[in-house]
Amino acid sequence: MRICTCYFCSCPIYPGHGITFVRNDAKVFSFCRSKCHRNFNRKRNPRKVKWTKAYRKHAGKEMTVDSTFEFEKRRNRPIRYNRETMETT
Repeated sequence: MRICTCYFCSCPIYPGHGITFVRNDAKVFSFCRSKCHRNFNRKRNPRKVKWTKAYRKHAGKEMTVDSTFEFEKRRNRPIRYNRETMETT
């Protein structure tokens, strides 16, 4: 199950939720709700909108060291298996 993050507010997007916008140059933007999609269409900067994670990190309000951040980085990384051990088991 791939849990991606919202391009605007950095919230997690679970499968079957959110809006996906594909630009003409094939860049894909995923949004968690229409609020984020509308703000993106209005060309608002996420660092200046107070309810986004980008603003909280930019303003120094967000914790920089947290165990959940490390979990988010590990979650989307594909797991490499050793073929030799897979054949023996």
